[in-house]
Order: sequence, then C-alpha cells, then structure tokens
Amino acid sequence: MQQDLLAYVPSESALQERVILVTGAAAGMGKAIAKACAQYGATVVMLDKEVRRAEETYDEIVNAGYPEPALYPLDMQGATAKDYYDLAENIREQLGRLDGVMLNAAWLGAFTPISHYDTELWSKMIMVNLHANFLLTQACLPLLNAAADPAIVFAGHTSNKAFYGAFGVAKAGMTAFCDILAAEYDDPAHFIRVNTVDTGPARTSMRTLNFPGENPQSVARPEALVAPYLYFLGADAGKRTGEHVVFARQPGEARWAGEAVAA
Repeated sequence: MQQDLLAYVPSESALQERVILVTGAAAGMGKAIAKACAQYGATVVMLDKEVRRAEETYDEIVNAGYPEPALYPLDMQGATAKDYYDLAENIREQLGRLDGVMLNAAWLGAFTPISHYDTELWSKMIMVNLHANFLLTQACLPLLNAAADPAIVFAGHTSNKAFYGAFGVAKAGMTAFCDILAAEYDDPAHFIRVNTVDTGPARTSMRTLNFPGENPQSVARPEALVAPYLYFLGADAGKRTGEHVVFARQPGEARWAGEAVAA
C-alpha cells in the first residue's frame, strides 16, 4: 500500500555505486534526502545556491563515514540552459555516471491573490519551481539514458489553492511534466522511472516562513519523511512509473525506522 512507503527501509547497500543529484540539498527536505541517500551508499551531487550550508551538510555526510558527496553551487533562479549542460558534463567527467535526479528545490515567495500578483515575482517563481527543473532534466537525460536503473523523482506539493499563485501553477506544471516524461520513457529500450512524492508538510525553514502562526513542533521533521523518495530512487521500485503518491500530514513526533540504522 502507498502508506507503507513511509515505513520503507532500504537494504544497507541499496544505493551503493549510484550517483544521485539532489537539488536544494543544503537544508530542509533536500538535506535529509541527500544524507539518507548517502547513508545507503549513494554518491550525492548536492546542488544548492547556499554554499555555506551545503558545506555543512557535506561535512555531516563525510563525518558519518558515507561516500564523499560532490558540491555544485548553482542558483536555479538565474541559471541558463548552458549552466545545466555544464553541470551534466561535469558529472560525466568527474563521476562517470548519473543514476538518479531528485528535484526537490522549491521557493514560495508569497501568498498573493492573482489580482495583486507582482509580475516579476511570478516570473521568478515559475523559473525556480518549473522552468529550471525542465532545463536541468533535459540536460541530464543523456546520462540517465545510459544508466541501468535510472530514476527521476519530483517533490510534489498539492497547491492548486487560493493565494498559492505562481507556486501552485508551477507545481501543477511539474505534475504534468512528470506524466509526460513517464509516458515518453515507459519503454523497455529507454526506461526511466519517473514519479512524484508529496509527503505533506515538513518542518523546514520555508514552511516556518510561510506559516508563522504554526507550531513547528506539530510538523514532521524532514528526516522522518525520506523513505518514499529513497524507494523511488532505488531498484526496489522496479518499473513503477508515472505515479503521484500523496501522504496525509504526519505528526511532529514521527520517526522513520531507517534513522535508527544511522545511529
């Protein structure tokens, strides 16, 4: 059952020898996913604009004895198609392969009614939350096509609601993007597993910024929610593709069984 994915724990070496690119890997959900991927053997390419925080996450991964990750500073708001092709080429030259892409980075700038929406803010949010993901994915497709068990996972967010504006439009676009990619690569000769995961609210700085009246302790920690992402990034997911898995809000005290493995 879908709910069981929250309790999924991979085998100790489930992601061994895999190279997985995680966007927004410096903090929040991206950091938790990056560390969990490394815990289970992956070499993680950590893409983020926040270099200092990314370096802190890098140190945590190395100090835990996991495979050394790679840092790739990049601001997805201003990056061009060439920047993403350079990223893919660097991965090919330095690491030789790419097995998975975790599209986690997101930015919700403001809750605003459409009638008052600032057009520049709209453009920036569409860029970060939708167009940049297209540019990155397109650049990485040749590397993924060469992998034995490639996967793309989208961090979903049900946000087609009042006042979500460009963020809601972008996330809906990402859902459609997943459907299109999954259909185009549901081919035995060129298969890429493509899915979205929406774990519900997570205790992140973006969540706290946008919901200042909410008690952060009432929201699950990112570390408690990583299991479904690991599942779809690894071989256990098999040929499951084109799925949009959505979970109910988890309690603040939730804990993932895999966290004990790292202790």
